[in-house]
Amino acid sequence: MKQHDWHIEPREYARQEERRGRRFAYERLTPTRTALVVIDMIPFFVTPGSYAAGIVPNILALVETVRNSGGLVVWVVPAPRQTYPELAREFYGETVAEVFRTSGGEGPIVARLYREFLPEPQDLMIEKTSYSAFHPESAPLAPLLKSRGIDTALVVGTLTNVCCESSIRDAFASGFRTVMLADANAARRDIDHNASLHTIYRSFGDVRATEEVIAMLLHGDEPVFS
Repeated sequence: MKQHDWHIEPREYARQEERRGRRFAYERLTPTRTALVVIDMIPFFVTPGSYAAGIVPNILALVETVRNSGGLVVWVVPAPRQTYPELAREFYGETVAEVFRTSGGEGPIVARLYREFLPEPQDLMIEKTSYSAFHPESAPLAPLLKSRGIDTALVVGTLTNVCCESSIRDAFASGFRTVMLADANAARRDIDHNASLHTIYRSFGDVRATEEVIAMLLHGDEPVFS
């Protein structure tokens, strides 16, 4: 499996430790108030030998843990329409705008996910019409999560530096505690992935490994890996 060589620079850890007296903002996860937001894990991105294919096992492990601990799993895919189609055509050109518009396919969301993902009836399935899953003009995710008492979003999927970073930024701006899973997000290149991790960790949310988040969910309100 192709995996990103990810890291957070020691100086960034030191900066946050000096600011708040600890490395990570969120030392506890309350499972019943936590949503795992799986973004754009679709055949368009999950191709053989890709970084996206390499994160599938970690996402599956997170899905199982979140469900079993009482959290919410959210599947997000691109809608076959865009928030501002004229702007997309002007910015990308006709051909690329159409490729992006159709990247998520059409029909039931469950059939549009990568084949290894099997949503269950209690999961939430959402279409978004732009990069961010949390922008109010793109998807109704933020109010839906708040209506369920969710205050924490674990973000996984593709691409780290586009839809996933955009979603984390808007989730933070909407009042959610946010965590980006460093080894359950995928970009095209390590440099893109790590630049996004740096930005998120510095300004918008925690960056954690899958095994750490699973341990936090299993321990509930008890602090671990602080």
